Amino acid sequence: MRWLLVAGFAVCAGPWCRAQEAAIANKDAPNAPAPRSIEDLNYLGGEAAMPLFEDSLIPVQSKFRQGLAVKGLAFRVLSGPQYVQNLLDAPVKADEQVYAGQHPFEMMFWQPILSWDMRQLGMHRAQIYTGAAVQWVSWRPAGPKTIQMWALYFYKELARDRVEIKTGYVAHNMNFVGLFVGGSTSTASQGVYAVLPFEAGMSYWPLTSPAFDLKIRGPRNTYWKGAAQRSVDPKGGPTEVDRNHTGFRFIPHGDKLVTINEVGYQRASGPDQRDVWFRAGYIGNRTAYTNARNGLEESGNHCAYALIDGQLVQTDTAHPGHGWYMGGSVMAVPESKNAYARYYEVRLYDKAPFRSRPDDVAALVASRTGYSSVFTDNYVAAGKTVWRAGTTVTGSYSIRTHPGSYISFGLGYLYGPAITPRVSNALNFTANWYWFF
Repeated sequence: MRWLLVAGFAVCAGPWCRAQEAAIANKDAPNAPAPRSIEDLNYLGGEAAMPLFEDSLIPVQSKFRQGLAVKGLAFRVLSGPQYVQNLLDAPVKADEQVYAGQHPFEMMFWQPILSWDMRQLGMHRAQIYTGAAVQWVSWRPAGPKTIQMWALYFYKELARDRVEIKTGYVAHNMNFVGLFVGGSTSTASQGVYAVLPFEAGMSYWPLTSPAFDLKIRGPRNTYWKGAAQRSVDPKGGPTEVDRNHTGFRFIPHGDKLVTINEVGYQRASGPDQRDVWFRAGYIGNRTAYTNARNGLEESGNHCAYALIDGQLVQTDTAHPGHGWYMGGSVMAVPESKNAYARYYEVRLYDKAPFRSRPDDVAALVASRTGYSSVFTDNYVAAGKTVWRAGTTVTGSYSIRTHPGSYISFGLGYLYGPAITPRVSNALNFTANWYWFF
């Protein structure tokens, strides 16, 4: 795994050195610097986008922002609480809940980020990106509870931006699959999102792991991207945190290599074209997982996925990204190694449902999760009751209340909310409040 990180820096060493040599050779020539934007310091190279710096509680033109930007630096904090509660039944005791909301669930996170665009070293479209994670949850299985590093990596675009490299400690939920409805962390609509890629070992916020990522943009809006990553612990987030408290541990004992390959077609909306994004991928993991059929430790866990989102109607010619979208997802993992084995989703969402509210997003998401027959058969043999699948329908609305402030509300019906025991169906109310400083 270490050689992958070294290789990433080596690939970029040539352009870095040539840039420095050019700067020295032309130190007496008239300067013609490339246009500089504070957005060069935003999150780059992901399948989900963070809000622009102008969409922040701290104005772009403030002395704080500009003083750091002159030095090629940006500091920001993302934060917010979440609340989830079932409205159909009285809350159970805290130690008896089996899904978030069965007892009132609260979560709070803080995400400080420091980025550097590296132009002082003569590098363009390059970035050092660092971030920490502080997360508290009232129910640890929905967690984890942690204070740790979640990002520490080098990012560079090459070959006229047709090639992207990212190497270091990376959380891949923003880099692969495309799980954020609407493509933004600020207005990502609520719903039951698929956990299958994480079961297969892909890293996700706040859990990070060493990785080397490569993306190549092909002709006609096509792309390929891949990653080599150290696996997240097979037993899940709380166990990962227990074994790797700070996030810096390079390879905890037993965690092996995960490879991710994704191909796609992505076309942005424009005056004469609609937005469309198709992606399909395969995640392979060499880490040993417990086979629920025979109790043996075996490698070979994997996840296959395919997703598509397309713009049905453009509602504002001046803003071609506004309008109605529809999407779908299909995912599968081995039933012998994963409790959640299949995932299907259909989504309908509207960016800017009202002209007076261009940053709002409304969504309706329906999903079905097939629970592993191997796991459920074992539970039944042990005398437990089970659901064989879970179906959800969730409506949500995200409101931009102020620059840097988003509130979203969701109401979701859960048919089969937990694998075991076979508890009653639920109607979960969810509220999120996101702050961007």
